[in-house]
Amino acid sequence: MMDEKNIPYFFHEGDMARMERTNKRLFIICLVLIFVLLGTNGAWIFYESRFEDITVEQEVETGEGSATITGVGDIRYGESEADRESPQEENP
Repeated sequence: MMDEKNIPYFFHEGDMARMERTNKRLFIICLVLIFVLLGTNGAWIFYESRFEDITVEQEVETGEGSATITGVGDIRYGESEADRESPQEENP
């Protein structure tokens, strides 16, 4: 029966080499995952930057006078400048 405290150096050396390979693979996987995370975040920022927020200003009459309210309106999805200036007529 072999004593567990006295492991031959040959087995210990093999086990250490296996752990070094595993650690190297895990490090590479971590780097790949970091680059993938940065890539997906960049893709979302690019996707969201294509849309334009519309700022709406509206003058409101109150009991004490008039006030201007400023807020964010709808989001325009890929409309051109010409589409914004001339509204489309609806068919009856």
